[in-house]
Amino acid sequence: MNRVYVCSCFGITEKQVKEHAEAGACTPRQIASVSKAGTDCGSCVRRIQGILGRGSCPRRELLERGGGAGAVSGEMAPVGAEAASPGGLREAA
Repeated sequence: MNRVYVCSCFGITEKQVKEHAEAGACTPRQIASVSKAGTDCGSCVRRIQGILGRGSCPRRELLERGGGAGAVSGEMAPVGAEAASPGGLREAA
């Protein structure tokens, strides 16, 4: 079994990041919310951004259609939780 670690601090693999993305975590901050990846040293944030890419995002598409945050599954962090930056998490401009 070959595991490709994205976040060494918390042992998060590329497969886990992709699974979280399929479940609706579309940004590095949302990945951090569900897995802690990117919240310690922050060196994996760019790698997470690369994995997420600019592909489709069910949560983003729902919000763009006017579904609002209330229509999003309870699996994700509550609205406003994204504004609080976990320690070390940085998003590129």
